[in-house]
Amino acid sequence: MSDSREPNQLDATEARDLIATGNLTSVDLMESCISQIDRLDPVVNAVITKAYDRARQEAAEADQAIKDGLEPGPLHGIPIAIKDIQATRGIVTTYGSETYSENVPDQDAGIVTRIRNAGGIVIGKTNIPESSIGANTVNRLFGATGNPFNPDLTCGGSSGGSAVAVATNMAPLATGSDHGGSLRIPASYSGVVGYRATPGIVPNEGRTTFHTNYSVQGPMARTVKDAALLLSVIAERDMSAHRDPMVFPFDAKHFADLNEVNLKDLRVAITADLGGVLVSETIRQVFKERVDRIADLVATCNWHDVDLTSAPDVDWHVRQDLFVTQYHQQADSWDEGFNPNVRATYESALKTPMEDIASARRVQMSLFQSFASVFEDHDLVICPGVSIPPFPWKELNPQLIDGQVVENYMAWLALTSSLTVVGHPVVALPCGLDEQGTPFGIQVVGAMYSDHQLLSAASALEEAFSGIKELARPEPDFQVLENTESFCRTLGKEIN
Repeated sequence: MSDSREPNQLDATEARDLIATGNLTSVDLMESCISQIDRLDPVVNAVITKAYDRARQEAAEADQAIKDGLEPGPLHGIPIAIKDIQATRGIVTTYGSETYSENVPDQDAGIVTRIRNAGGIVIGKTNIPESSIGANTVNRLFGATGNPFNPDLTCGGSSGGSAVAVATNMAPLATGSDHGGSLRIPASYSGVVGYRATPGIVPNEGRTTFHTNYSVQGPMARTVKDAALLLSVIAERDMSAHRDPMVFPFDAKHFADLNEVNLKDLRVAITADLGGVLVSETIRQVFKERVDRIADLVATCNWHDVDLTSAPDVDWHVRQDLFVTQYHQQADSWDEGFNPNVRATYESALKTPMEDIASARRVQMSLFQSFASVFEDHDLVICPGVSIPPFPWKELNPQLIDGQVVENYMAWLALTSSLTVVGHPVVALPCGLDEQGTPFGIQVVGAMYSDHQLLSAASALEEAFSGIKELARPEPDFQVLENTESFCRTLGKEIN
């Protein structure tokens, strides 16, 4: 490297190219990321299991491969942080639960296999809520993960540890997963990119329901281009992909090469609340200010009467159905302190008539068709990422939004969960800071199966945002963060 940046500050695509040409070693990049983890993780508690020894060995092997003239893979020598819901061979995988505190899998999850086959190196595992259910990353085993802009506040969830690891330069890339917003919420709260692909793009052999918009795995990165690079790997079809009935024939390699997009060709539909779901006035105001700036960048930017107001109810009923499928074999073993989000959904499901769930699925189909019609006249839909700014992680969920009672742990997540219901691909894109100085994110939504076009358009928006102070991706103040006293690990265990 010839500039003054530390290796951990490099984007993944840049670091990969430097490693491939011998201008950076994987060992130097790995040591830089490890140093950053050791420096900042005591404050934010994002990487809860370190895999340093093997990571160092694999980094040295990656450098030797370059010296030997071997063809590098798309992630050759790049440190990757893996969400702790995804099994890693030889590395503790806890699923955020004390029950699995000493669980060491003997094989990788399919997503991890594809990353390793592409040359990626697992640097560690990232924190999640127990069983990865919840939008606040807190569990009894490891405690809470704090927001990188204020560790007393939530970073969102459930992929909170991954988002924070990427935002703080502990790793250039990380994996996540998404039910009702678990990639998009922490990305919005941490100032990074999260990508929820069209269901079926990324294989997930671990799903328990035959066909569903839920249980989507995806990438987290500091740029759209980097997220697309990781997507090009984890969306590959391999032997494990054949165990996922949702996977369809598809060549994922093209995700690594995004198209040039002229923003002045883009027709954008704007909605602050998807027709009327719960969104705070604070978020509405910040969003309107950002839309005023975005409107100058694109061809058309029109407020649209998108209506997904019945989607939160659909989500709650469909979620009940899914949770009974997923957890009925283990529900009897839950102890008193087990994740209250999972328990609440499961117990509610047992009291819900089957007719109500069937009715919700019919409404889901109508919502999909209505929302899909928006893309007949628009290329993108843009809405806020989350309904309220980051709140203290000691509050497992917000209790009130502008005086309105939040009925359950999903009620404040309608901006993301409603888009899960219809299933369209979504980029969570950083868009400056909110009024309290924490990251503000938007959701950029595309038509079904338009993933490559959506990522290309989001990358063009991101580039334009980078030149506008109010819209550019924010970065944490690392010096302030390093000197912040944090109790995430200890106090987080007490509130779940």
